[in-house]
Amino acid sequence: MLTIRNLRKTYEDATVVDDVSLDLPHGKVISMIGPNGAGKSTVLGMISRLVAKSSGAVEFQGKDLEKWESRELAKHLAILTQANNVQMKLTVRELVAFGRFPHSGSNLSQKDWEIVDRSISYMELEDFAERFIDEMSGGQRQRAFIAMVLAQDTEYVLLDEPTNNLDIYHATQMMKLVRRLCDELGKTVILVLHEINLAAFYSDYICAFKNGKIAAWGTVNEVMTPEQLKLIYGVDFQIHEIDGRPLAIFH
Repeated sequence: MLTIRNLRKTYEDATVVDDVSLDLPHGKVISMIGPNGAGKSTVLGMISRLVAKSSGAVEFQGKDLEKWESRELAKHLAILTQANNVQMKLTVRELVAFGRFPHSGSNLSQKDWEIVDRSISYMELEDFAERFIDEMSGGQRQRAFIAMVLAQDTEYVLLDEPTNNLDIYHATQMMKLVRRLCDELGKTVILVLHEINLAAFYSDYICAFKNGKIAAWGTVNEVMTPEQLKLIYGVDFQIHEIDGRPLAIFH
């Protein structure tokens, strides 16, 4: 389990994350939502150690994250940030192979390549395996990066706005994939989202942030209420139910 205790992040005089504590359940899809600047991506960054915390602690398997050796931690926890542009000329297969680095370094075995190819297949990218990343559409590129994360073969997958810049179709397909990672492969997926209805339809839990603090935490139905959402976003909401899931309309 990932445990967050009194996490705080400051930049000079500005506090962007303020005393955040949270127990993140294993084997679930957990979405972090909230307005711009609410602190959700910063919290995700501190969970992954990409962002240094000012105070507080993050524990994984009962051990402070700071005490984990980086390569060993990368066997358990993978993150895909928004800044996933690759400057090198890489094929999909070459990119996905980077996911095996924590396990085998640069000397990939036959088993490693089998995992790479299985990850490509899982993402339905077999026809693009030898295609260069910079020749692919945004949706295809995002799937290739997810395949790289998948090849890393970790229990926890952290995704920072994976639907950013995707159209409705590809954003929906991405969230269906997130759901499959949890349901079929047993991954714990923690992601930052702006689209609250995608969070509502595909998550098990939602953590809503406002002004660097947790404004709401719980199951989808516990968080997705008109009262909670108005407190978080400052506008009026109506909630309708589709297929047993809440759909939020704001006005």
